[in-house]
Amino acid sequence: MTATQFVFLLTGAVTLGAALLVVLSPRLVHAALWLILSLAGTAVLFVLLEASFLAVVQVAIYIDAIAILIIIVIMLTRRVMIRGEAQITRYWWLGAISALIFLGGLLVLLNMMPITAIDTPPTIADTNQLLEDLGRSLVDVDRFILPFEVASILLLAALIGSIMIAWPLSTRAEGEGDQ
Repeated sequence: MTATQFVFLLTGAVTLGAALLVVLSPRLVHAALWLILSLAGTAVLFVLLEASFLAVVQVAIYIDAIAILIIIVIMLTRRVMIRGEAQITRYWWLGAISALIFLGGLLVLLNMMPITAIDTPPTIADTNQLLEDLGRSLVDVDRFILPFEVASILLLAALIGSIMIAWPLSTRAEGEGDQ
């Protein structure tokens, strides 16, 4: 076993363990921190697979933006969580069944993939052309700019919603009387 294979297996195990702890952690802040570790492990896997652009995107978008946004939302809504409301829905089993069905579908798809087909890796010139095409498609009006804008508006709405939930009720009531 080479060093790269060992690092790959170790990183994969840490990533899967962190992903499992995201789901099983009883505290939301701890779950968010495990999510950051899981996403960082995915970035390391991208580096090992020589997909440096995807590794940078993984760190820049998921770890820096979304995970930090999740932590901020958790901190803002912590007071709401203390009120004693149940944190687990009574329909948890429905989510577990759908996850198992999804896992079964993924396993069927993986079984259909040919294992023996090995493509030659793209050359550096091909990689540069692929990155240039990706960059152009991200800013092209007819391609992927609309999903990015929708995602940014959705994140902004989530942040504003969390601030409204965390806003003290007495201050909100006083502000409504002024109108």
